[in-house]
Amino acid sequence: MNNKRIYLSLSQQSGFEQDYVQKALDTKWITSGGPHVDEFEKKIENYLADNLFITALNSGTSAIHLALILLGIKIGDEVICQSMTFSASANPILYQGAVPVFIDSESDTWNICPENLEIAIKDRIKKGKKPKAIITVHLYGNPYKVDEVHAIADRYEIPIIEDSAEALGSSYKGKKCGTFGAFGIFSFNGNKIITTSTGGALISNSKEFKEKAIFYATQSRDEAIHYEHSEIGYNYRMSNICASVGLGQMKILDRNVKLRRENHNFYRDIFDSIEYVELFESLNKDYFSNCWMNTILFEPNIKRNLNRESLRLALEIANIESRPLWKPMHLQPFFKKHLYYGNKIAENLFQKGLCLPSGSNLTSEDKNRIEKAIRNFFN
Repeated sequence: MNNKRIYLSLSQQSGFEQDYVQKALDTKWITSGGPHVDEFEKKIENYLADNLFITALNSGTSAIHLALILLGIKIGDEVICQSMTFSASANPILYQGAVPVFIDSESDTWNICPENLEIAIKDRIKKGKKPKAIITVHLYGNPYKVDEVHAIADRYEIPIIEDSAEALGSSYKGKKCGTFGAFGIFSFNGNKIITTSTGGALISNSKEFKEKAIFYATQSRDEAIHYEHSEIGYNYRMSNICASVGLGQMKILDRNVKLRRENHNFYRDIFDSIEYVELFESLNKDYFSNCWMNTILFEPNIKRNLNRESLRLALEIANIESRPLWKPMHLQPFFKKHLYYGNKIAENLFQKGLCLPSGSNLTSEDKNRIEKAIRNFFN
């Protein structure tokens, strides 16, 4: 029997990547920026909506950092951030010398809680520290409560940076994720819906923002025949080779979303008949998830000594990767000293939640092995 490792989320090639890479090599565009970067940006713009501007960068983290810079976030400013997320959502706040303020999740979408968001804003204003930005996250590809969260942000005139690292292909009320905030970001890391091997993108609504983002991402070079720098810059621009891979990947973006949503149906068929395990589902038809990562909540069965961790270990024995949900930022050793508004929703999700293999490259054999391992565990 084939016992190869089944991973959480691996990339899948379209077959066109090598052609684009070879063209880049043939034309000697082996550097940051270049014609394939421009073309890749245009394809993402066309995929999302009209009147948007994409800046291709070397990571989603770089995109969040540049968004903070473009919003004028400075030392000592407070930035609100969803606690249940990967650390890359919060780290750029510290790059700017700013201060993160973490917000709990709500149980419907697992994303930033509108109620606690407003509580935090009111409290910080009362203390003379009005937040300068809000970083929201579409966790595991599931849209947050866009209408409620943005109504609060608009009421207090606080811009939103929309972390859509995991949500390319997701949408809310028919509008693509990444297009709701003052800025949006994508990640093209190797485990995402599509990949450029490493890479990300900043989404903005003006050509001026894009031009300024490219300026910062290319070491803030002033217009001069020599190297002149009036502002600090960064080496954040995407390489032409990475963009070549991205162009090949764009050809299978819709297919990858379809396959991951089929994976979700596969897990629904398994867990519908299993007690004390709940597959995470979108709240309603307004929320269209790319199902980047399929996740479950496991209510511990003390009598049978069954819980999230025992299932994870059973899958590991079968050489199947699974992983706990993101550990909330306010529980992380480095961020414990920072403010947190909420209860224990995110904490409970972390204690009970498990991510399951969700790659668009899962084969029928892979799925049979996964189902057998899960059913053996519960039987």
